[in-house]
Amino acid sequence: MSRRLRRDGTGVSVATLPGAEALETALLRTRWRERSLATPPAGSALRAVPGDRGLPVLGHSLEVLIGGPRYAQWRWERYGPVSWLDAFGIREVALLGPDATEVVFANRDGAFSQRGWDRFIGPFFHRGLMLLDFEEHLHHRRLMQAAFTRPRLAAYMQRVDEISAAAIRRWPATGELRLHFRLKQLSLDIATQIFMGERLGAEADALNGAFVAAVRGGLALVRRPVPGGRWSAGLRGRRVLVEYFRERLPAKRAGDSDDLFSALCSATGEDGARFTDEDVVNHMVFLMMAAHDTSTITTGAVASHLATNPEWQTRVREEAFALGDAPLSLEALDRLPLLDLVVKESLRLVAPVPSLARETVRDTEVLGHHIPAGTLVSVSPWFNHHMSELWTDPTRFDPERFAEPRREDRSHRYAWVPFGGGTHKCIGMHLGMFEVKTLLVHLLRRYRWELLPGYRMRWDLTALPVPSRGLPLQVERLTPG
Repeated sequence: MSRRLRRDGTGVSVATLPGAEALETALLRTRWRERSLATPPAGSALRAVPGDRGLPVLGHSLEVLIGGPRYAQWRWERYGPVSWLDAFGIREVALLGPDATEVVFANRDGAFSQRGWDRFIGPFFHRGLMLLDFEEHLHHRRLMQAAFTRPRLAAYMQRVDEISAAAIRRWPATGELRLHFRLKQLSLDIATQIFMGERLGAEADALNGAFVAAVRGGLALVRRPVPGGRWSAGLRGRRVLVEYFRERLPAKRAGDSDDLFSALCSATGEDGARFTDEDVVNHMVFLMMAAHDTSTITTGAVASHLATNPEWQTRVREEAFALGDAPLSLEALDRLPLLDLVVKESLRLVAPVPSLARETVRDTEVLGHHIPAGTLVSVSPWFNHHMSELWTDPTRFDPERFAEPRREDRSHRYAWVPFGGGTHKCIGMHLGMFEVKTLLVHLLRRYRWELLPGYRMRWDLTALPVPSRGLPLQVERLTPG
């Protein structure tokens, strides 16, 4: 299958090609040969994990790339909450639904390790916070927490407000706007300035391309550094990012800035422990990726839903204008209850990180199934968010489901988990929510928008979710300047 690579690195994926839905339907109707993963220990009351290999060589890779929660629903209906499959040359156990999610996130027997990520993004985001385990993870997280205190968040958000307001004023006044591409560049600019205290210059395109390549490398079908392949491109992207941060590290160690890079350099534990240079670089590579990718996805998802639900667009715009012209402080962003509902509903419908990986470090059990040590397992927030057992009419955009008295997100502790859970819950989730709401306030104050006529909303799932064609909107400017 041919693949064109755009300047921003998103490329053309199977999820956006003509006939993708027909292919997905055909694959879901295929009867695979069912087998069990492993025999439980003698005398055990546990059951073997059911599942199947899928297609020769490819396994279920195509369904994963195309199907999203629809494919997970097929597995749920066929096998239940625990089943194994082959995809991307890896055998894994899919753990679906909130009960299975709770077993993994609570991790009461310490069986579930973050080493599962090593098979996907490990080579590209080596020793980022999300990839660390147990006591080492808690040690790094405690040190890093100093960079995410409320006073620091307030300082970050002052810059986010200034940067986003200035950038969005420079966007076209009317006509077609490919929002995803604009947001991708803007969120990278924001992350660079508040995380590093500097503006991007000629290196902006190279950095953006490096981040995209590193993220996409994790779902490469050929998981070897073959010239021209995704894996190889991801490793090159990693080298670009590491070099970028290493060059700037000495100045950050010697300086006294209030950006996140400097905060990591100066973070000190109660015992006097500090991050090594290697630690700081690894964390910066991971945090920069996580910050600008997830903010871009979430803001784009909200904008797409507001485009097709103009009554909600009107309601949240009125709320945004009601804040007045003062800078957007944390306190002001906390006074946006309707926008908060819309963001939560968009995070439900489009989880920025659809699946989370773990690896078992000892034999364990999930919902009565035996899972041996060394097994890759995954939980799916996106599937939980679409379960009819948890949500009323789950495919419909309905922000009121998060409002009192409905609060459908309380149907189960792990019904809504866009930021993960347990000890690995996203450390930057408050920063991310504040940034997304800031971007949306400025968009709402400047534009009225709808989807470009003839455009059909579809998400490319070949890495993190990306809207096809860059999310083309038809915009109309509301305010001068």
